[in-house]
Amino acid sequence: MVSAEAAGAAAGVERGREAARPAPRQAQPEAPGVGSKKKGLSAEEKRTRMMEIFFETKDVFQLKDLEKIAPKEKGITAMSVKEVLQSLVDDGMVDCERIGTSNYYWAFPSKALHARKRKLEVLESQLSEGSQKHANLQKSIEKAKVGRHETEERTMLAKELSELRDQREKLKAEVEKYKECDPQVVEEIRQANKVAKEAANRWTDNIFAIKSWAKKKFGLEENKIDKNFGIPEDFDYID
Repeated sequence: MVSAEAAGAAAGVERGREAARPAPRQAQPEAPGVGSKKKGLSAEEKRTRMMEIFFETKDVFQLKDLEKIAPKEKGITAMSVKEVLQSLVDDGMVDCERIGTSNYYWAFPSKALHARKRKLEVLESQLSEGSQKHANLQKSIEKAKVGRHETEERTMLAKELSELRDQREKLKAEVEKYKECDPQVVEEIRQANKVAKEAANRWTDNIFAIKSWAKKKFGLEENKIDKNFGIPEDFDYID
């Protein structure tokens, strides 16, 4: 049998071995951004975070202030601050006032809420209109499909219709060739020429009258008037 002293000694040795073993290493938390590519913020996330700056601070800022605060506190790159801020101003979410040579920006939660409600109402209205147009178009498509199933008779009629259209175009081209010999067409051309001639001579009258007035009023020579106003030397009435 093992004596009590031997058992006690063995137990002491085992405890010494346990104490000598190195403690197991604890897993260290992975540093942010290590081992995985950091994802950039979307445009809407930037807008939301920019609004948080105004709501949390309830303060008024200049652009240069926001270009310092936004990257540090909200992760918005300094280069995109101006663009994000302008989009919020355009949508009525942020107020902007020019005082002296600087622009000042601020926003109140109540106004932003109203702006979002208005935007939502506009979008819902547009969606409703779009849905109605889509429904109407779908009905038109379904209606147009009725009776349009391909049959041998329909195919033949479509072919005949196409041939008749080609024939009509050829006949129209032939008619155009002989229009010049049509007495009615000739008379219409003659009347049109007469009207054009009368109008041209009226303008000629006006120009001669203006030239005469200019010579008397300013003492200008006729050739100088013609040169300055681009009037040709052979300018005269049409016979």
